[in-house]
Amino acid sequence: MLRSYLRSLVSGPVAVQLRRYTVVGTTTAGVQMLLLWLFVDVTALNYLVGATVAIEITIVMTYVLNNAWTFASIQNTGRRNYLVGLLKTNLVRGTAIPIQLGVLYALVDWQGIQYLIANAVAILLSGVYRYVLDVKWTWGRT
Repeated sequence: MLRSYLRSLVSGPVAVQLRRYTVVGTTTAGVQMLLLWLFVDVTALNYLVGATVAIEITIVMTYVLNNAWTFASIQNTGRRNYLVGLLKTNLVRGTAIPIQLGVLYALVDWQGIQYLIANAVAILLSGVYRYVLDVKWTWGRT
């Protein structure tokens, strides 16, 4: 059973979905990093406030891209389903915000790590959590 599951991560529909999710996540993580840099270094916003705003902006962007490409075969269509999916992903990713901000704060304030590097680590650590909940709840598939 474990062997077949691991094989499905390398080839098959789950592998394709996971690769697409990773591409979307990497792209939106880059956007989030750029936004965070703009908010902190250009507008002098506190890094935690800037991260919160950048996260919310990329939550919407991530949903749009994942719904259109990653989960194209099971995408949320129609106005109501699309908005319900957006609400669900906001709840999923919203619950990951404290995880991401907590890691960011701990790495910056307790460990002295530069905020952009700390944010990249926080994105990675909260990424698995977001993927599992998005797959199971936002798009209702395993």
